[in-house]
Amino acid sequence: MSDEKENSVAAENDPSEPAESLEQAEETIAEESCQHGANRESVLTEKLESELEVALEEARGNWEKLLRSQAELENLRRRSKRELEDAHKFAVENFTRELLPVLDSLELGIQAASQEGTNHDVVKLREGNELILQQLRSAFGKFNIEAVDPVGETFNPEFHQAMTMEACDEAEPNTVIKVFQKGYLLNQRLIRAAMVVVAKATDSQKTNKQA
Repeated sequence: MSDEKENSVAAENDPSEPAESLEQAEETIAEESCQHGANRESVLTEKLESELEVALEEARGNWEKLLRSQAELENLRRRSKRELEDAHKFAVENFTRELLPVLDSLELGIQAASQEGTNHDVVKLREGNELILQQLRSAFGKFNIEAVDPVGETFNPEFHQAMTMEACDEAEPNTVIKVFQKGYLLNQRLIRAAMVVVAKATDSQKTNKQA
């Protein structure tokens, strides 16, 4: 009995066992703390990577928007520049259309006066009309207005309007042989097509072609 009491007292008085338990507890706490810290760091890393990917995606989207905006602005600038240039080039188009009948009348009046012989009054009138016509043509030239007078040229539907076709031995088929009314270009853009007569193949030309 006395031996058991002595062993019990010895166990209670042995300081090594509690120290070992304390060290184990501290190690356990340290391991759990490290594991918790590692888990926390892993979660934080994944969160940062996810946020970085979102930020990169937004940056790519914003960059594409910027490029599209720049392209649209450049296209707008070019279109505005072209429209402004066209406005300058063709500002007188409507005015020119209104003047063309006047020009036609002057030319027809001069032709008619030339057929009247040497009547003094008619000659004076013709000379006056010729001077006006010359001044008008000079003004047209300053604004790059050109006449389309295609006698002898190959018929071109872009600039010529065929009124009729006539057989003609002296011209190749599809050649303009007469102009009823001149056409006009403004800065190389058609504002009125020339009204023309176009040659067609005669019987002799057809026979020669078949032979």
